[in-house]
Amino acid sequence: MDAHPLVIEYLRLGLAFDRLEEGFVDAYTGDPVLRREVENAPPPQPSELARRAADLRAALPEARLAPERTEFLDVHLRALECSGRKFAEESIGFVDEVRAYFDVEIAPGDIDDYRDAHRRMDEVLAGEGPLAERVAAHRRADEIPPERLQACVDAFSGALRELVRERYPLPDHEHVTYEVVGDKPWSGFNYYLGNCHSKVAINSDLKQHMANLPHLIAHEAYPGHHTEHCRKEAGLVAAGQAEQTLFLVNTPQCLMAEGLADLALRSIVGPGWGRWAQEIYVDLGLRFDGERAERLATASADLLGVRQDAALLLHDQHRDETEVAEFLQRWNMLTPDRARQSLRFLSSPLWRAYISTYVEGYRLLGGWLDRAGDADERADRFRRLLDEPLTPGAVRAI
Repeated sequence: MDAHPLVIEYLRLGLAFDRLEEGFVDAYTGDPVLRREVENAPPPQPSELARRAADLRAALPEARLAPERTEFLDVHLRALECSGRKFAEESIGFVDEVRAYFDVEIAPGDIDDYRDAHRRMDEVLAGEGPLAERVAAHRRADEIPPERLQACVDAFSGALRELVRERYPLPDHEHVTYEVVGDKPWSGFNYYLGNCHSKVAINSDLKQHMANLPHLIAHEAYPGHHTEHCRKEAGLVAAGQAEQTLFLVNTPQCLMAEGLADLALRSIVGPGWGRWAQEIYVDLGLRFDGERAERLATASADLLGVRQDAALLLHDQHRDETEVAEFLQRWNMLTPDRARQSLRFLSSPLWRAYISTYVEGYRLLGGWLDRAGDADERADRFRRLLDEPLTPGAVRAI
């Protein structure tokens, strides 16, 4: 492999974590020989991986890499050191764990913000009965018939792909394959396979809703995860930044990627996405009130932090799972089934801290995009997120 020796050791280290927990390596598109070497090596010891991460981090100044590459590797090695310590069953506080993984500080949200969000939602869904019952009825009416899901996925994927290719060109051979799966702790997942090909899995255990599907496709594919992977592979990797061939769970990469992806629909379609989606659903023979959906999404925006608060209750304050599920049902207006699914994600040893990537990633990157002077600057900032090896610290410093 024609890469800096320290970068090769970083790749070896990251790949080794997948032997401790399958799925820790989200994507790897680098030298397959290196991966086979790691797979055929003696089983790694977590404490040894933590030590190797600390040693590589200490050696970074002497590697004389470009500043942005040095910063990227520094925060990712810090995250891997924490993961090694966690796998070695060291006691690390949840807030400290999130800070080490994602380079952000977290704190509980303000219940008054959640109450205010409920008040605004009540205005959008005006009617008789408790708000929770009206939200549940609205969501039931918004469900996509299972037999129509594939057609809806294809329609939104095609429409978003056209918009993305006009603004953020992609290689001609890029493509996404969609499949429906079950028994997963998430609603959708992008498996990047390299050479500009992604497989996007959609969880059949959760009802898919018309208001959410455009966000899901934008998040996982255009201009979200798939688009980012393609453009970084064609740009950074082709330019020799081999560290970008590896994408690891519980690293700052995840916070940047999830924040970008959660802002994807807003960034490529913008205000008016509801009416845009409504026109696509009309062509599919489905009734969808896009304006109302967009108003409801805006009204509920301050509920963003509820799931992170649930994680803090569960892992920082060590509250009972039943209490945490009730918290999710009350403030996020979730059904018991949805609350249990969310709790399953928050309880997973691998994914328990991951909710902060969505909450803090959206806040950090959304705030940065909103500070753009005009639409053109905002589009260019989003392009930078797609193309550059930015870290949370780098965005805060811009």
